[in-house]
Amino acid sequence: SYYRDLEVAHRVVTRANKEKRNILIFVHGYNNDVKDVVERVDKLEKHYGVIVVPFSWPANGGGFKGLADYKDDKNDAKASVVALDRLVGLIGRNLHIVTQKNLKKFRAQAQEKHPNDAEKAHTLYTRLVEKDCPFTLNLMLHSMGNYLFKQMFKSSISLGSGLVFDNVIMVAADANNLDHATWLERVRFKRRLYVTINENDQALAASRIKSGQDQLARLGHVLYGLNAARAHYVNFTDSAWVGNSHAYFEGNPRAKNDHVHNFFKAAVNGERADKWLRYKADINCYELKNS
Repeated sequence: SYYRDLEVAHRVVTRANKEKRNILIFVHGYNNDVKDVVERVDKLEKHYGVIVVPFSWPANGGGFKGLADYKDDKNDAKASVVALDRLVGLIGRNLHIVTQKNLKKFRAQAQEKHPNDAEKAHTLYTRLVEKDCPFTLNLMLHSMGNYLFKQMFKSSISLGSGLVFDNVIMVAADANNLDHATWLERVRFKRRLYVTINENDQALAASRIKSGQDQLARLGHVLYGLNAARAHYVNFTDSAWVGNSHAYFEGNPRAKNDHVHNFFKAAVNGERADKWLRYKADINCYELKNS
């Protein structure tokens, strides 16, 4: 298992370097079977130019079919937390192993060229690392995949809480808005943590009316209580072609609204996706300029 994990990591990194593409780990939501996940991965790779590595959990209960099926998916999400935590931990470990040999070589080269100038040695070392490892590694979670992510951070011994990803993108999060800052503050990232919101999201509206104490206002559905200090909240409500979409990173919202496409393309490639947006200080949220 150790060597299989490392072999897969090496293949993905080699492909990223060869094709000059970034890597995206994708965690799907509820009511998704394997066929759905594969089709969505193909679209993400085609539309955004990334290499997608999916994390698939058993979520084919059918979110719109009824309360029992929705709860089945939610229970499956809870049961999959350890697997996701282990995956993120393995990604961090294997990336370190794959790159460590070259890092030592570059450090030696930099010190040999500038033995008496630490600043120049560090600058050369950084340049060599960037040239050898030009890709970013990012994480995108959709719908109930964010609930799974939340459960992972409730553990004090999480393996996946290390500094692994450049950007973390939480899309249409089917998790409680209430007190979400308490666990979001534990999420580590190198560049940005994005939380996207659509108040007209039909799937989250349906999720919210499910009976049970857990179904409070959903994080990806409301524009209040946005108080996680390090999160960048982004409002897609009323943006052209978004409508009541739950997956506005694909379909008509992406194809017919350049602002939507540009946001997600930048985010999943590890870039600053908020530089085109306007910030509304009264609600601590960014909005697309055509909203």
